[in-house]
Amino acid sequence: MHGTKRSIDDGNENEAKVQKTEEETVQVTTVQATETVQRIKRKNHAMLLGYVGKDYYGMQRNPGMKTIEEDLIIALLKADLITKEQFENTRAINFQRAARTDKGVSAIRQIVSLKLPENSNKTVINQFLPDAIRVFGIKRVTKGFNSKNQCDARTYRYVIPSYAFALEDQSLLKLGEEVDEDERIKQLSIIDGKPYTDYRLSPESLDRLNSILKLFEGSHNFHNFTSKVKPLDPRARRYIISFCCTETFVLNDIELAVLEIKGQSFMLHQIRKMVAIVIAIARNMISKETIDEAFKTMDKMDLPLAPSLGLCLCHVHYDNYSKRYGTDGLHETLDWKECEEEVEKFQKTYILQHMIDTEISEQTTLKWLTSLPFYSFSNREMLPVEDDEKQEAMHNDV
Repeated sequence: MHGTKRSIDDGNENEAKVQKTEEETVQVTTVQATETVQRIKRKNHAMLLGYVGKDYYGMQRNPGMKTIEEDLIIALLKADLITKEQFENTRAINFQRAARTDKGVSAIRQIVSLKLPENSNKTVINQFLPDAIRVFGIKRVTKGFNSKNQCDARTYRYVIPSYAFALEDQSLLKLGEEVDEDERIKQLSIIDGKPYTDYRLSPESLDRLNSILKLFEGSHNFHNFTSKVKPLDPRARRYIISFCCTETFVLNDIELAVLEIKGQSFMLHQIRKMVAIVIAIARNMISKETIDEAFKTMDKMDLPLAPSLGLCLCHVHYDNYSKRYGTDGLHETLDWKECEEEVEKFQKTYILQHMIDTEISEQTTLKWLTSLPFYSFSNREMLPVEDDEKQEAMHNDV
């Protein structure tokens, strides 16, 4: 009997030992896996990605907010390309984005720089990303490369229905006054006796539009085209390399105009305010001189904010970097020509399609145009201050 009992006890003891050994093995394996990820040699890389800004509160990571960076960093963690500690503190991998895009703004070509294991695969990352975000390419860059600091210029694209530039009926226009939205939509829905969707920019109208856009080129004080930046703040001075309408095309029976603006850098809401004032001038609501006044006055002017729907980051330029390091035999240029087919497919399938679908279903531009007469386009001293945050709330679809 004693022998039998001892045998049972020994069995339990052996089973316990086996279980303990298995637990220890799991713990050791987990620790080893973590240590392996941490010990992997990391090199500085540039990553090319695109995304649809809808449903995101911008590019930059912001606790508690749904952002592009948050989804990207989660994907890197799931792909075992970064550790949990690096996920919590991305400075440990020198994470930097070339440009911050605002809420709702898309990107055709955005660049981030970060330390990754050698031979990191974009396919592995993409399988953990939503369809709205896509990594197009990853390249080794120099040890000191920083996607923000070494970016020479940024090009943004603003796509908008061309009817936004149609001339206003002056008999119906009263600046600085509130208007009935339904009545205004009815007025705007007919242009020269035809449905607004039939409108097409004439060669003369296109030339006039480009002459307005050109007024922004050069170095100017853009304090009136952003918020919380004073007239004498050095940050207000920005250099615009080029601003023009590059093309028009018809999609779903609506003609769209593509405005491209290239500059060294841009401030919060700057491009959307520039587009808004261009539309007001094109519609003959205000004169061209309003742009010069906005540059030179010390007053804060009452300017609208165009919808974010049509705005997207198009290119980030690294001409100096590519010229210096692209032919050294160790690094590649950052023009990403080999990714162009994939980039264009994503741009048409996701970004452009989202724009036109939203434009048709929500009449984004038409509804925004109804609000234009409310703005005086003059200094705000005698007006209740309508800050950009309130404008965002008024147009929460943009």
